[in-house]
Amino acid sequence: MHIIIIGAGDVGYHLAKALYHDHEVVIIEKEDDAIQQAQDLDVQVIQGNGANVNVLKKAKIQRSDLVVAVTGHDELNIVACMAAKQLTKNGIKTIAMVSNPDYIDEPVTMRENVGMNIMICPELSLAYEMYQILSVPSAVDVQDFVSGLVKMIEFKVENGNVLVDKALKDIEFPQCTMISAIFRDTDVIIPDGNDIIFSGDRVVVIGREEAIQEIRKWFEVSNQSNKVLVVGGGTVGFYLIELLRKKNFNITLVEKDLKRCEMIAESLPNITVINGDGTNMNILSEVNISGMDAVVSVTNSDEKNLLCSLLARQLGAKKVMARVERTEYTQLFEMVGVDVAMSSREATINEVLKTTLLKMGIQSITSIEGEIAEILELTAREGSKIVKAPLKNIKFPKGAIVSTVVHGDTIIVPDGDTHIHPGDMVIVFTRLEMVSKVEALFK
Repeated sequence: MHIIIIGAGDVGYHLAKALYHDHEVVIIEKEDDAIQQAQDLDVQVIQGNGANVNVLKKAKIQRSDLVVAVTGHDELNIVACMAAKQLTKNGIKTIAMVSNPDYIDEPVTMRENVGMNIMICPELSLAYEMYQILSVPSAVDVQDFVSGLVKMIEFKVENGNVLVDKALKDIEFPQCTMISAIFRDTDVIIPDGNDIIFSGDRVVVIGREEAIQEIRKWFEVSNQSNKVLVVGGGTVGFYLIELLRKKNFNITLVEKDLKRCEMIAESLPNITVINGDGTNMNILSEVNISGMDAVVSVTNSDEKNLLCSLLARQLGAKKVMARVERTEYTQLFEMVGVDVAMSSREATINEVLKTTLLKMGIQSITSIEGEIAEILELTAREGSKIVKAPLKNIKFPKGAIVSTVVHGDTIIVPDGDTHIHPGDMVIVFTRLEMVSKVEALFK
């Protein structure tokens, strides 16, 4: 595919990095610093305005398959996508990153009537992912696959958990579930029956949603009260509170901007709104942070989110979550005690990757644990290697595992004798470096 990426900031740069090995990528960017970083990749970089017709023509817009506009300016991204549609008649796809709630009120939406196939709001996507995790109190990541038929939940194994020091073969799992991976320190383990689970491990469970609800009980705290403190009342915080209110969470918000506090208090009744700094010890004491089931720091400052999270952890909050804008900080946050550190970049990148990979039969690709591993949702095709024999006879790459097969309405946790048929939906957990080898089996 010929792909034009407009904007070489954090999102644009990492998109190009993920795509340029398999596609012809052109980056359009105005700023010198971003251009210099983008030139580290083997891509063409054009300096200019991505909404300028002449610049788009220079990037060969007429033969492009996809335009992704991910600058920090909503209007530029929208105009660039509209211009791309006007300049081409070949069914080009366009994706615009937009943050202003005046333009978008859900994480991902279609706006084809105004020139965008997909409009993505990273802030709303981040808030929704945080909401999913908070809805499962013991989880550190939650994802849906195959239109919600299959769910993935990543749990942290604490001292005293029923799984500690047990081999997988000795654990009686509910039907249609399996542990697909174990994260231990910086390692990812694709397990077999002899692998033992230790305290501190993070385990990835994939399977039918109803069966995973049974596994949740192994990790739940019986006296959960659903008290959540949100620090930061911007777009992410506001949307997160809206979602939590619908599930009857007991919510307290701390926000520095007085006018923002007044607006939120008026718009979202039945929550406690405190005007102040979330890193102020007096305020943290006032809200009884030790009684909070979760503290979520979603200000626009990575440093403030980290400090607030560490204070909350020190003062006894059960779970601490933080927004991270500089994605290289994600693992650092978790290393020093933040349970869940999340970047808004991932939602945008995953949506673009899904668009580019659809031609290969991949419905979605989800990064977990800071891009250490991927979960792929693929469709088995007639004539592909994956359908020619039972799994035990297929040379599957080491470092990857077929977690779930969906055959019609039937969900199968596969073994070596499982035979995948054309049209089956297949969930594969894989190390990052094995993605291309897994894809080859489905071509």
